Amino acid sequence: MPVGYARVSTRDQDLDLQVEASTQAGCERLFKDKVSGSHAERPGLAKALEMLREGDTLVIGKLDRLGRSVRNLVDLVGSLHKQSIQFKSLGDGIDTGTPSGRHFFDVIASLAEMEHDLTMERTRAGLEVARQLARKGGRKRQMTDSKIDSAKKLLATGMPPRDVAKKLGVSASTRYRWLSASTRT
Repeated sequence: MPVGYARVSTRDQDLDLQVEASTQAGCERLFKDKVSGSHAERPGLAKALEMLREGDTLVIGKLDRLGRSVRNLVDLVGSLHKQSIQFKSLGDGIDTGTPSGRHFFDVIASLAEMEHDLTMERTRAGLEVARQLARKGGRKRQMTDSKIDSAKKLLATGMPPRDVAKKLGVSASTRYRWLSASTRT
């Protein structure tokens, strides 16, 4: 049984074209989301995936309606394949129920894996260069040496620790991390 899924990114966008295409493709059940693809939680997609059974086909209008990234899309279609569920993208002409559709997805999966490997390689190379230049990663310190000196002076005058943090433009927990409340000199 073909099960349709349609998604638009914003509330003011219209689902009509996707709904019509899915209906023409024979989808009796159609699940919809009006949420950005970058959101992990898409209730319509979750319901569609929950409903799918062995031998069914998930039907979408275009690839970009389903995956947040190529890797995400490949993983989702791979998961469907393991459950003997087919995948069809109407606008892209992809149907994993056909040999050419399965081959196309194998190629996409290989490209996604290569992209991931290249990203990891570039990250490792960048970290190595940073290490050689004696750079450290992470956020910059919020409490600079001058802020620590100022905090000590303000605490010595009797200013409450919370007010000291506010005056220095840092959170109370940041100030406590660098300088305990009992520090007055």
